[in-house]
Amino acid sequence: MDEPPCSPGHTCSGEPRVGCNDTAPCLVDNKVEGKTGKKNKKHKKRQSAACQMKAGGECARVTVEELSPPSQHLPECLEKRSAGSKQKKNTCKTRNQSISPVTSPASSSHRQKAQSAQETSARSTCDQSTQTDSSQLQSVQTQSTQTTPIQEVQSPSTESKSTQTKQSSFSLKQAYWENSFTDQSADQQKTQSSTKSSYLTVISWNIDGLDSDNVFNRLKGLLSLLGKHHADVVLLQELIPPSLKILQNIMNDYQFLQASDEDYFTGILIRKDRVQFLQSNIVKYPTTEMGRNLLIANVSFLGHPLCIMTSHLESCKTGSQERLNQLRRVWKWMKEAPGDHSVIFGGDTNLRDWEVKKLGGLPDGISDVWEMLGKPEESRYTWDTSINDNNEIPNSIRLRFDRIFIRTAADGAKLRPESMTLIGLEKLKCDYFISDHWGILCTFIFGASEEQSVTD
Repeated sequence: MDEPPCSPGHTCSGEPRVGCNDTAPCLVDNKVEGKTGKKNKKHKKRQSAACQMKAGGECARVTVEELSPPSQHLPECLEKRSAGSKQKKNTCKTRNQSISPVTSPASSSHRQKAQSAQETSARSTCDQSTQTDSSQLQSVQTQSTQTTPIQEVQSPSTESKSTQTKQSSFSLKQAYWENSFTDQSADQQKTQSSTKSSYLTVISWNIDGLDSDNVFNRLKGLLSLLGKHHADVVLLQELIPPSLKILQNIMNDYQFLQASDEDYFTGILIRKDRVQFLQSNIVKYPTTEMGRNLLIANVSFLGHPLCIMTSHLESCKTGSQERLNQLRRVWKWMKEAPGDHSVIFGGDTNLRDWEVKKLGGLPDGISDVWEMLGKPEESRYTWDTSINDNNEIPNSIRLRFDRIFIRTAADGAKLRPESMTLIGLEKLKCDYFISDHWGILCTFIFGASEEQSVTD
């Protein structure tokens, strides 16, 4: 039986299809790698979304090498993602037309007319709004020169590149900042500010930084949602250095903590005007084969000490035992946090329900926020290929990879969850979702007594 290759989306054999119990041996029986027969309509749509216009009328895929970590540093099951399931519809093919060197004014005029005709043809097949965004990101990350008109071959315009960089930077900044109360009246803003002041808001999200397809639009969409929710704490997984740098430059109202500075890693973003940062720590997993670790931050919120944790646990079916070893270590650190601290862990756990049962369930004192809130069905599946087709998995697989755990403080006010919703469920104009994972948005509040706290 063919098995799909593992990936940072963590699709492995042994995963249940829609309607399957994840404890039953309901195996994926199709191979993702080299998959053909994709939907033609969608194929063409995404082709145009990945193209940029050149002056010669040629459509070419925008590639940003800096946004992909070196493949030699990736574990084998992650490399398969790029080699197999990530063979996407991102090549815009046009007629092969060559342009010879300029030899005379007459031939130059003739070629300019041909060039103009090519540009007109290309505009009819490429989505220019997406092309603009794609070329903008290319300018931000690589500042690669685009093909210039023939008469300017000898003197490319640096002014044009500078303008494009500024436009791209403005576009990303605008995506983040324009959502702050833009659609609310002054009274609504005041009410929201007053209500939110007592709530702690947390986002946890695997942003799929290893996927370089439509990266500008996806990063812009991410900034838009992060700006809209303006959470007190943001826990990100699958960050890579270039995207981290962009987020840091734009989200200057947050303090950034990162678990590494190479390949892909996790990060904690702390909103400066709401949360006071105290100290941080990185705990290594001694037997990981994928460079995974636990990032910890000690902070203070409204005078309450908090311990915030995030991690990206070992991926794939073959990583199950290591994943459980890492989970035990996470739980150990949660339990051993100072007694007056409330502890919140959020991350991409890659857990299957049967794996938690194999460990005997959650340890005493640690709770699963989703279960505490009554297991709302609309927030169950954070990795859902029946809806999210970024990776073009041929099977409908729905799993709760992303989870949030809590340990309330033994002394003082008790932290309890109020709500949990999934974010990032809407497709972008480029026909991609922001990530192959949904993000989790949770709100918490401190209660004044033991009776007000929620326990297992």
